[in-house]
Amino acid sequence: MFTGNKIHFTSLGCARNLVDSEVMLGLLLKAGYEAVEEHEEADFLVVNTCGFLASARQESCDTIQRLLDEKKAHAKVIVAGCMVQKFGEEIRTQFPAVHYFLGSGDMEKILEAVEADLPGNAVSSAKSYLQWGEIPRQLSTPRSYAYLKIAEGCAKQCAFCIIPKIKGPLRSKPVTQVVKEFRILLDQGVKEIILIAQDLGDFGKERREVDGLEKLLRELVKEERPFWLRLLYLYPDEITEGLIDIMEKDRRVCRYLDMPIQHISNPILKAMRRKTSREQIIQSIVTLRQRLPDIVIRTSLMVGFPGETDEQFAELLTFIREYPLDNVGVFKFSKEEEAPAAKLTDQISEEIKEDRYQKLCRAQEKIVKKRGKQFIGKRLEVLIEGYHPETDLLMQGRFYGQCPEIDGLVVINDGRKVKSFGEFYEVEISDVMGCDLVGQVIRRSGEKKKSKSPSPEGMQKPLSLYVE
Repeated sequence: MFTGNKIHFTSLGCARNLVDSEVMLGLLLKAGYEAVEEHEEADFLVVNTCGFLASARQESCDTIQRLLDEKKAHAKVIVAGCMVQKFGEEIRTQFPAVHYFLGSGDMEKILEAVEADLPGNAVSSAKSYLQWGEIPRQLSTPRSYAYLKIAEGCAKQCAFCIIPKIKGPLRSKPVTQVVKEFRILLDQGVKEIILIAQDLGDFGKERREVDGLEKLLRELVKEERPFWLRLLYLYPDEITEGLIDIMEKDRRVCRYLDMPIQHISNPILKAMRRKTSREQIIQSIVTLRQRLPDIVIRTSLMVGFPGETDEQFAELLTFIREYPLDNVGVFKFSKEEEAPAAKLTDQISEEIKEDRYQKLCRAQEKIVKKRGKQFIGKRLEVLIEGYHPETDLLMQGRFYGQCPEIDGLVVINDGRKVKSFGEFYEVEISDVMGCDLVGQVIRRSGEKKKSKSPSPEGMQKPLSLYVE
């Protein structure tokens, strides 16, 4: 009988997938399994797949094949997540050597999958997973930050997106459950908690709650401990005066918003089935800049949507120059078979998409460089996370305007006053390098007197969960 107990995780796709992987990891660790970093050492290799775009599905397939090719002889591969749920027949046919398949709503059956003597699958009708009660979860991120998933599924019907078909309808956690998980993370020493959902602004709407997100935030900020609370993602029409009031009154709610707008041309927005117009998007940006002058705004923009003309693309370029945003993720339209936009005429060629992609990226790079210079000479509160990956002579951290994994860093060129990692320090910014800021540590946040600093401690290496 097979008796190995070493496990290796690969989590693909979004942060919501990562949370699901952390739940599976926690369940297995509680059952006595051991996590390992090298997949060649593992007896069980778990892949949590992403099925959102064709490129993501290809990455999932490439990862599964690589692990099947490189695993030790008797190791078992378990595949879970969105791709299994939505494209189950195809993935089972392509990879008959996989030991077990789990649907995207069946994460709690991971122990069943690992302990099964015979190949099988557990794919229920649940399209997404939300943690309830006392389910163990093992954080895989550095100890400074963690994600808190407050909802799954989506109530929107954007023409280019198949998320509602993959993840199902909107489902929100009860406020009491979110508050409970929030406090557990703080108890574990997490300093930054990132609220995630496909759409934060819809939190509670399936329960017919009004201002659900605002009410949740007001409950969370009742906690008196220091923390950062970051919000991913909010559409322009969901950024209310009440939400801005909360950010204005409590700086622990980061003055940072990821506001996916996709485009600025009204005909394109209408074809995309977006709920906001050019005028509403601009008004949201203007209001945010007026009420919160130091806010950092990130967005995502799409080029090459069917029917996008040269004039409409030029309108998008003009928009980011006239209303500069701090960080922009640029994407090329992906023709997904089950998305309504796949049936539209006037599909754009890949060559034109690439050309527009490059032009928009170059324009945004100039904006990022210019906006970065505004921080030179300023002192920012920075969460120092560890040594720089290139050298122990430098450290790295983030200020409130930098989200983990997707934005730049603060590179610390003088960290002599850092006593421990995973804490807040006041940093004076002296330079800009691309998307990164450079500065020296002045003092620990809240600390007035100078003190001698021992060597930094507490740099926690993420537990064995490989993220792509």
